Amino acid sequence: MDLVLPEFDVVVVGAGNAGLMAAIKLLQAGKKVLVVEQHNLPGGCASSYIRGRFEIDPSLHELASVGSTAKPGSIRRMFDELGLDINWVPVKDCFRAVGKYSDGSPMDITIPSGKEELIEVMEKEVPGTRKKMEKLFRLFDEVNAGLAYFSDGTNYNIRYAIKHYSNMLIVGSHSCKIVFKALRLPQKCIDIMSTYWSYLGVDMGRMSFLHYAMMVSSYMTEGAYIPAFTSHELSVALEDKLRSLGGQIWFNCKAMSFLFDNARLSGVRTVYGDIKCKYALANVNEDIVYGRMVPKEIVTPRLRRLSNARKQKYGARMFTVHLALDVSREALGINDYSIFMLGTADSETEYRNIMKGFDSNNFSILVCYNVANPSASPEGTCICSITTFGSPVDWDNLKPEDYAAFKTKCAQKLMTRLKEQTGIDLFGHVEEIAIATPWTFARYLGTPEGCVYGHETADWDDIISRNLQLGKDYPVKGLKPIGAGGPRGDGYSSAYQCGELMAQMVIRELEEMDGTSSEARS
Repeated sequence: MDLVLPEFDVVVVGAGNAGLMAAIKLLQAGKKVLVVEQHNLPGGCASSYIRGRFEIDPSLHELASVGSTAKPGSIRRMFDELGLDINWVPVKDCFRAVGKYSDGSPMDITIPSGKEELIEVMEKEVPGTRKKMEKLFRLFDEVNAGLAYFSDGTNYNIRYAIKHYSNMLIVGSHSCKIVFKALRLPQKCIDIMSTYWSYLGVDMGRMSFLHYAMMVSSYMTEGAYIPAFTSHELSVALEDKLRSLGGQIWFNCKAMSFLFDNARLSGVRTVYGDIKCKYALANVNEDIVYGRMVPKEIVTPRLRRLSNARKQKYGARMFTVHLALDVSREALGINDYSIFMLGTADSETEYRNIMKGFDSNNFSILVCYNVANPSASPEGTCICSITTFGSPVDWDNLKPEDYAAFKTKCAQKLMTRLKEQTGIDLFGHVEEIAIATPWTFARYLGTPEGCVYGHETADWDDIISRNLQLGKDYPVKGLKPIGAGGPRGDGYSSAYQCGELMAQMVIRELEEMDGTSSEARS
């Protein structure tokens, strides 16, 4: 006897950050929602795992747009509005950067959170930059205010925008490199302000200044935060909220394909059987969605052209060494939450070197969770991660029999460079170690080449362009990919915002289908 499965308004494939948030927003709008997840836990990257006596976060370094209780950012407000009491822990400083400036001179600077504090440190490091930095932050403020104004869809007046957000409109189509030069920032200043490029996976020569302004101004003015109980705390809280609203989530349930009737989505085929639904959101890489999960005739010419244009422009492929150490971070001399170790502060050169392969890659980031959260591990211990990018040059052609030796070699290089650049020696103190490579991310997340950022948000395909093309980039009726490959790009904050945005679009379309929208009623 065949199993009879219930019908839903929306099936969300993948219980990652974007999928969970989208499901909750749909449930709040009164829709009947099911989330199917191939893993036995929610969250995707936002999870944790146990090694010995340690609980380790596999991906989250820090979260932007959280803000303080007195001045909450968009992410804190989002979770507060859902009634979720997250144990947010502030990260004191933005980062410490160690390496070389573009001119080859040594760099070792710690950038604090807070605009005034940051500008003060910058003035000491690069005398005479105070007024230029103040101008840059005023531009940040205008960009964010302007983007908020335009985010209301068609509800804007272009004359008003020109009057109040003219600078935003001027810099809107330019890269960070061009804008920094136009502001006449000294090169050392540019080098320092470029440090966060890796969090978007795009060098400053190709990164949209608007995208940069949205992310960096949040980190630098509001500060960064982490959840006290790893990012799994966020995912479990969202799962509980989803269930409290009447939503269902099926674990160990892999979605195989999407079903269509007359070119409109009609259901989702899973390992448990076919589930009928009016709409589906796929928290899955869009190349997997369109390449494997839908019939070829459903893929429109525009989608084929878009895929070809993005070909081989996947975002960051991560390589991370997770280390649980048998000694405190104070004993190791780790005083900074995050240390960016740079081969060069010139992001374009750094990016090219990374893509050449691991032998040319001298970029990495050390994060020690205990600096922000002393309770992150048992007393007298600490948890660290060292992260860099992986290159297809190394991982696409690696033989399975060489895998263990190569990833061990890479981990040893990162730990050795940490010792050479900072004096922090982790050797001899490793109680537990786990090495995550692009192959690891490909296996657990199902992403092409192990990319975790989707396609690069650069040049013509940046976050602004994607949002302007929302009506055209999702032409398949009843199906939308979300997550890192969506219009908001990569990152935890972006994923939550993407889930909310795409849910709103689906709600409108479902109401139009059912004739319950305000436009339909009028």
